[in-house]
Formats: sequence, C-alpha cells, structure tokens
Amino acid sequence: MIKFCSSRGADTGNLCRTRNIFVDASARYLVGLICLGLIVSMWGCGPKRHAVKGKYARGTYKPYRVGGHTYYPLPSSKGFVETGYASWYGPNFHGKRTANGERYNMYAMTAAHKILPMNTYVRVENLENNRAVVVRINDRGPFVKNRVIDLSYAAAKKLGIVGKGTARVRLVALGEVKSIHDGTVAFKKTPDFKHGDFYVQVGAFTSKENAFRLRNRLRKYYSGVTVVKGYTNGHYYYKVRVDAPNDYNKAKRLERKLESEGFQRAFLVAR
Repeated sequence: MIKFCSSRGADTGNLCRTRNIFVDASARYLVGLICLGLIVSMWGCGPKRHAVKGKYARGTYKPYRVGGHTYYPLPSSKGFVETGYASWYGPNFHGKRTANGERYNMYAMTAAHKILPMNTYVRVENLENNRAVVVRINDRGPFVKNRVIDLSYAAAKKLGIVGKGTARVRLVALGEVKSIHDGTVAFKKTPDFKHGDFYVQVGAFTSKENAFRLRNRLRKYYSGVTVVKGYTNGHYYYKVRVDAPNDYNKAKRLERKLESEGFQRAFLVAR
C-alpha cells in the first residue's frame, strides 16, 4: 500500500517534483525513496537495459541507479495495481542479459518493471482494446516518463501494441513465484499492511529562501508543511513537504489535489 520515491535536486528557484509509482506494499520495509527517472529511448519504444550485477543479480532487491536516480525495489508485490503506458522492446535486446541474469527472449512472455520483485507474475490489460496477458518480470525498466512496463515482443503482439508502440494499460500483480510443479504455480505468502506514514514532496531548492517562501505559501492552505535540508550529489537541497494522512487512498488524494493546484510533479512518499 505504500509508495517509494527518491527526489532529485533542482537548480536554484526551480522545483524538483517527480512523479512516482503508487503501490500497495509495506512502508515499514522501505529504506528510502524512489523517483521515476526520465531518459531517452535508444531503440523504438524500449529504453536501454540496465542490469544489476553482483550477488543481487537474481532477485535485485538492492537499490540501483539509472540516469542519476535511485530506485528501491519493493519487498513484496502484495496488492500492487498500477495504470499507465506500456511499451515494448525486441530484436536489439534479444539474447542480452536481463536485470535478473537471464537472457532476454523476445518471444517469451516476460516484461521489465522498475520496482516489482523479480519473478512476479503480472496481468496486463490493454485498456484500449480490452486484451490481456500474463507476464513474468525479469528485467528493469522502462525508464521513460509515464511508462509503467516494458513488454517483450510476444506480449506486446498479443496485446496489439507492436505497431502503435505504446498503449494505456492496467497492471495487477498476481504474486511472486515460489515454485512451479506440474504446471501449477505456487505464489509466496506476503504481508498485507494497510497504512503508512506519508508525506507529499512538492519541491526541492538549492535556495533556502525559495524553499521557505513556498512553505509559507502552502501553510495558508495546508497543515504540516515543513522544509527539510538534505545533501545529494555534493549539494544541499531544501525540500518542501506536506504531511499526508496515514491512509494510502487519502494520501493519494492529497497528492492529486496538489497536482491540480500547479504542482504537477508532486509525489507521495512513505517515510
């Protein structure tokens, strides 16, 4: 039920408000924040692959960095539901290593996701034609704004998005695979937490004065508005935060309200 995000700094006077992904998972298991990165696709609609190496190569629960942003994989896929745009990647990556160490097979029913646990089965529904497929997560991506999943060629073809390149989809996590026996998939049991400690970050400044100016403006309409000083990549930043309800749905409504008031890249964070 919780959202993870990592903010990135902004130049003086500019807000750093980056959208994140909302998921139903435990805030108590988080060690930090996650922020959606924005990098350019290197082929068609599929972004460049960024495999995680070392002892976390299979499972990839370790935080990783892409395009200057840090991503924190979820400890569980329990209750994960997400809506956004799907893209796909194919020939240029066929046979190359995926983030979990497998060889990418463009004809297999797999996909890339930024933070879902590896080997999570996900039902993907194309909201534009009502087609649906089930894929297994074995890679990381897509690192492009508003895209929530990068499908294999086979999955994209069944969903009818190969020619178009992208489509609006709905993701529902079915669970992480524990074992497969005689064709029957057994999923891992996961904890189910319903609440968390949230806030919405609406800006980050190199200028202390600009941060406090925004704080004072927001305090006219919201309670629990604070400025927190942080140090990232050799620079100090002053982050403006608004306390949110500890119920996920209510916290998300606050984030949307702030977006509607001009903070279009405000993002919800679980402490």
